Amino acid sequence: MIARRGLPPGGKDPDNDDGSSDLDEDEDGPTQVDVGATIACPYCGAPNEIALDPSGGPKQDYVEDCQVCCQPWNVRIRYRRDGTADVHVEGADAT
Repeated sequence: MIARRGLPPGGKDPDNDDGSSDLDEDEDGPTQVDVGATIACPYCGAPNEIALDPSGGPKQDYVEDCQVCCQPWNVRIRYRRDGTADVHVEGADAT
């Protein structure tokens, strides 16, 4: 299951018709980053809200348990330059 939260590439909100960017960037990079995602458990399919921690670096891999069925998942997070996160989860027994 892959989930992406935040603005689409380029930081443009498709509902914003004035053409301005909705992602505040400065010279050091984005000032807004994804800090949460909703994913579906690969075992029971239940939606789960997970917290994302951008201070952990642009590439993160860890194990987290489903909030409903308690099965473990492997979580892989990759932050893009614009601050959006690609989140991929798979059952821990898939490796």
